[in-house]
Amino acid sequence: MAAEQAAQKPQERLSAWLAGDMAAVNLLIRDRMASEHAPRIPEVTAHLIEAGGKRLRPLLTLAAARLCGYDGPFHVHLAATVEFIHTATLLHDDVVDESSQRRGRPTANLLWDNKSSVLVGDYLFARSFQLMTETGNMRVLAILSNASAVIAEGEVLQLTAAQDLRTDESVYLKVVRGKTAALFSAATEVGGVIAGASAEQVKALYEYGDALGIAFQIVDDLLDYGGTDAVIGKNTGDDFRERKLTLPVIKAVAVATAEERAFWERVIEKGDQRDGDLDRARAIMAGHGTMEAARQDALMWAAKARTALDHLPAHELRDMLADLADYVVERIS
Repeated sequence: MAAEQAAQKPQERLSAWLAGDMAAVNLLIRDRMASEHAPRIPEVTAHLIEAGGKRLRPLLTLAAARLCGYDGPFHVHLAATVEFIHTATLLHDDVVDESSQRRGRPTANLLWDNKSSVLVGDYLFARSFQLMTETGNMRVLAILSNASAVIAEGEVLQLTAAQDLRTDESVYLKVVRGKTAALFSAATEVGGVIAGASAEQVKALYEYGDALGIAFQIVDDLLDYGGTDAVIGKNTGDDFRERKLTLPVIKAVAVATAEERAFWERVIEKGDQRDGDLDRARAIMAGHGTMEAARQDALMWAAKARTALDHLPAHELRDMLADLADYVVERIS
């Protein structure tokens, strides 16, 4: 049994340990995404929610609550809330990015239309707030509602920073903290809050989620240039084609020669992309070692996530969360 557990990925071990809780979360999600008067809502939502997503964010909420000794019902509500917020942002993101693939399947905006994706995303945001209020805990409502605002803020910041070669790593970090890490940190923080954990433990859970989310996004950015469609759930090179200034590109621009800067201006700022440009972008980044430099940043954030866990009780779940931080960056080893 021990050998089988060791062979499992950390997220699979978390899923197995929290299987009963996740079953309750999935039941609640199916119940709350139903709509008697607008059948397109469950159609669109089911297409995305049931597309094989790993449910990482709700798992973090459940794990945080159980790690802090919670034995009530509301961690399930909070986990479902987190998944609804995440799914709503994905629906909106695919419209903004004009994406055609998500988790290896056609996006909802491609199968239906942009209007349906945006409105169903709005519906899921509304449902998430209903679930929050059912806990009767104003603090978790404040945390999750703030996270929702920060996520939107991060997406808008990305819009203004994209295609602008003046965007530096400090702006990138603000974008990542908004669009990705905010929900990770809220997911772990509310788990501790609903469990009545100490201020020190809640802070540690927030810091773990924040660092894990940043590492996760950096790895996703790297995989777009060096991963596979199956691993990242979308087409490789999408970030390049969408002219997004992700971390390895920002690092490459910072040390670019005049010729290389002219290349980045053409493909990112002007959007004049030609055959072979993606390969050239990869070659430039490889030449300057910016992919490896970004990987080292991801490792640093993963280490910060592990360190944050030192303030939490010794527990099998704490070990799994630590292993999860390592696994996030092992995807690019």
